[in-house]
Amino acid sequence: MKRDDIIKKILPNSVEITPQGFPTLELSDKEIESKLDIFFDQILEIHKSDISEIDGYGEFDEDGILKYSSFKEFIMSTFLETNEGYWLNWKEMFETTVLDKEFFYEYYDKMINLSSYCEGKRYLVNNNTFFDYMITDGKDALGFPDWSRSGITDYLLDIFLMDLEKPDLLIMEKFYDYCKLNNLDLENFKQRYLCMAYFKSLDTLRWHASIDDKESCEGIMKTMTELKARTDRLN
Repeated sequence: MKRDDIIKKILPNSVEITPQGFPTLELSDKEIESKLDIFFDQILEIHKSDISEIDGYGEFDEDGILKYSSFKEFIMSTFLETNEGYWLNWKEMFETTVLDKEFFYEYYDKMINLSSYCEGKRYLVNNNTFFDYMITDGKDALGFPDWSRSGITDYLLDIFLMDLEKPDLLIMEKFYDYCKLNNLDLENFKQRYLCMAYFKSLDTLRWHASIDDKESCEGIMKTMTELKARTDRLN
């Protein structure tokens, strides 16, 4: 079964995949902040998908296949320099781009050390919950038309992508409060969040370095260095 067919089969009817409207990035930060409960509600609907017949971790390929049997294997394999395609021999970038090797491996090691907290946390994730990829009617509707990066992993990945794009909105902190208010499971939240945040940040950092986007790289690195202190303040 193809990836798109799998998504359509397992997604709850409450998740809109052919939305009408405009990218949520066009909303002001104040408008986004006022609607965060809507974002959280709808993103968590994705994570309610029944994946009991799906094995593995990682991103679906076009044929709906997941390549990895464990979470740790998935995140480690993401950064192999033998991967075919765009990232073949990517470690050459430490010598040719702004990608800082010492910084990269400091957070890579942190990610690996935290990976056990995400093992077994298997949910369907959209993995493209950047504000430019989510569609709104400007009121209370939210949809997700792009499933090209979707897969199975810890659902906190989808929350972090919003936080990565707009760290000043403190989305992680607001989601934590949302979970407490709604009696949602917060077991090992801090460790899981940091692991998924470091994983996606490193992947995004590598991408922006590859296109010589120094400003974005600096912003991502700043966000990464602040994450631990932010999670420490959660109570």
